[in-house]
Parts: sequence; structure tokens; C-alpha cells
Amino acid sequence: MKKTAIIIVGLAVLIGAGIILFGGQGGSANGKANVTIVDGEQVIEIDVKGGYSPRVTEAQAGIPTIIKMRTSGTFDCSASVVIPDLKYRKLLPSNGETIVELPPQEPGFVLRGLCSMGMYNFEIRFS
Repeated sequence: MKKTAIIIVGLAVLIGAGIILFGGQGGSANGKANVTIVDGEQVIEIDVKGGYSPRVTEAQAGIPTIIKMRTSGTFDCSASVVIPDLKYRKLLPSNGETIVELPPQEPGFVLRGLCSMGMYNFEIRFS
């Protein structure tokens, strides 16, 4: 009986540690620090690995925008990105940067992207 209790507690600790280390959708919830304006173009940087970080980005409407998707040892489904409104679908390299160019967007428009399996997603809110 005592041995069984020790095994159950040990398994619970291992499962809890696994959830803490590997659980969730990855990425932070909100982002403004990932947006810069360079030479009249808005540059949005999104890290791609185990999800998209940040998951939500607040961007300025009315100016050309570049989305810079950065991968580093990315071998999960987040490397297969789909942006339905742009009819964009691409398998990103496991390491590097991929550029997606956008024309100026209207205030209130929300651009959504996701992995090909629909497990991970991101959005860019233009205001």
C-alpha cells in the first residue's frame, strides 16, 4: 500500500512538471513591443516555435506592414502557417526569417493566422 502511494505521488509530480514545462499554447498573450516603424513601414516580429509569440499584436492601421516570422529550431505544426485573409499558406524553414508584406489596413481589421492543424493561432489588430 505504501509503495503504491509513493508511485502515485511520483507520477503526479512528473505529470505536473510536464504540464508546467510543455503545456499551454506557447507565446505571450499581448504584444506591442514587437512592433516598430522603420522608414514608413510597420514591422511586426512574431516568434514561431510551439505556437506564435506574441499571440495578439496591436498594430497601427493605414501604413504598409511587414510581418517578420522568426523560427529557431521549429519542427512543430506552427511552422506550417496559414493566413486565410491573405490566401497565404507556407511551410516556414526550421531556422530563419520569413517576410509577409501587407498593404495598409483599415482601422478595426483583425488579421488572423494559424498553424495548418489549427492548434496554434495569432492575430494582429489594426487600430
